[in-house]
Amino acid sequence: MSLAEATASDIPALMAELGRNARVGANALKIATAEQKRTALLTAAGAINAHRKKILAANALDMEAAEKKGISKAFLDRLLLNDARIDGIIEAVTTIAELPDPVGSVIAEWDRPNGLHIERVRTPLGVIGVIFESRPNVTADAGALCIKSGNAVILRGGSDSFHSSRAIVDCLLDGLHLAGLPVECVQLVPTTDRAAVGEMLKGLEGNIDVIVPRGGKTLVARVQAEARVPVFAHLEGLVHVYIDSSADLDKAVSVTLNAKMRRTGICGAAETLLVHKDVASTHLQPIIEALVEKGCEIRGDATVQSMLSGAKPATEEDWKTEYEDAIISVKVVDDIAAAIAHIERYSSHHTEAIIAEDPAAVEKFFNEIDSAILMHNASTQFADGGEFGFGGEIGIATGKMHARGPVGVEQLTSFKYRVRGNGQTRP
Repeated sequence: MSLAEATASDIPALMAELGRNARVGANALKIATAEQKRTALLTAAGAINAHRKKILAANALDMEAAEKKGISKAFLDRLLLNDARIDGIIEAVTTIAELPDPVGSVIAEWDRPNGLHIERVRTPLGVIGVIFESRPNVTADAGALCIKSGNAVILRGGSDSFHSSRAIVDCLLDGLHLAGLPVECVQLVPTTDRAAVGEMLKGLEGNIDVIVPRGGKTLVARVQAEARVPVFAHLEGLVHVYIDSSADLDKAVSVTLNAKMRRTGICGAAETLLVHKDVASTHLQPIIEALVEKGCEIRGDATVQSMLSGAKPATEEDWKTEYEDAIISVKVVDDIAAAIAHIERYSSHHTEAIIAEDPAAVEKFFNEIDSAILMHNASTQFADGGEFGFGGEIGIATGKMHARGPVGVEQLTSFKYRVRGNGQTRP
């Protein structure tokens, strides 16, 4: 019986078997050569290109089903694949393939007075469970990053992207097979039953070493509440842009517009704009006009409302909301300290940006804001593993332990110590 055919009572045993198979894959990957992993990923990238029509057809099925459900435009945008996005997936997998192999690299080494030579060396984590929602590209990014870092991966995508994810995983399996690696290294949970998620959160009899949730607040909250294994938390992207009194107007307009409107549904999209009162009269109006022209709804404080008749009043709830849509909350603040206080109160600690020419203001912002990613005069939509040079990302970790920010191949490793001696004994 397959998971797809299983009843709720069958799922625990079948998921446990999936976990055991993943451990087999992990044991093979941790000793795989760098060239094997590179070959697997380059072959997978070629397969994605060769089978793009099949992938687009699968995505069309997912899109049709999502549209019938009345899903939001932002959600549909995250789900959609087209030739350009498939090109992006191929580029990401290829880039990951060509990254230096992290496994076995020496992070640090030193000698002790007694002659012992100590090395800290990168090692794979083991089996990584990735629970995500609508974005099919996560399937390729997560699979490729795990293979490169020597980890097996169990992918549980959302029901809305099920067909797209299956088509992409088939290409990853082609790569593994050609490289002489077990196909168990990458597994897609073949059921949309939520009971499978519950089993993953229990750890599949100790066979999952870490869980990565990538989705909305409800998913992340469930993972954090129920997981019995470590979690790389990816909280919502409640992202802020602060326009300092020293900000260049052209940069303020272009960066804010891109941060909000390039793609409104991604976690790096700006949701709140804070403007120093000293430049409200010169900077606020051009920024708001540029946003409105692109179809963005403005929800502002009293000052903002006085400058834009169409602005809706911002409520307390607005400052706490990740819209994932063409909506932005706007507030005029007294100074940079007030901006920092607002961000620290409401931020999800994902990404924040300051637009400023004053180095002292930038340093204050960087030193006092405790978010995973901080930007200066750059769009928050650069908060992405690919843009950081990681090839892709398995998520943006907003916690403080081990991995933080874009989770790439290095963040998917731990380390061990190798100690070399010549007969030393401890007195």
